[in-house]
Amino acid sequence: MKSILNQQQIQLTIKRLANQIIEDHTDLYQTVLIGIQPRGIYFSDRVVAEISAEIGSATINYGKLDITFYRDDLRTGIHVPNKTSIDFSIEGKKVILIDDVLYTGRTIRASLDALMDFGRPEKVELVVLIDRRYSRQLPIQPDYIGKSIDSIVSQKVKVLWQERDGKDEVVLLDE
Repeated sequence: MKSILNQQQIQLTIKRLANQIIEDHTDLYQTVLIGIQPRGIYFSDRVVAEISAEIGSATINYGKLDITFYRDDLRTGIHVPNKTSIDFSIEGKKVILIDDVLYTGRTIRASLDALMDFGRPEKVELVVLIDRRYSRQLPIQPDYIGKSIDSIVSQKVKVLWQERDGKDEVVLLDE
């Protein structure tokens, strides 16, 4: 097991990503942020909290998207659906999808399919904490990257969150 990011590095990375989003999206009224269920929510909650802290009282449209029934790997096991919570229109808006790890790109593809059920956005961008850049199966690239890593297929990236795992850390596991 190798540590990729510790608690302090995760906090700094979230702050940097939040500031990059604010810099690129000065009019947050036309921008919506959507976390991908289940594990991307821990990351997206923190990114949205950091953006809120930076800009003050402005309202941020923030939703959570469940992609369970849009996945192409439903045959590989039991998937427990989560709750989608998008109570605003994404029609003509800039959508920022947020997930913890970008690996093959299949989760993002499923997210894009699910998102289209809520309208047609003007643009979709992707924020990831960890980009496993050499393992893509689909032509999907993030717009905002916390950290890019090179890993082999037999390795697994695990993101630990205080709320779920009792500590914040990103580790690389050899299987």
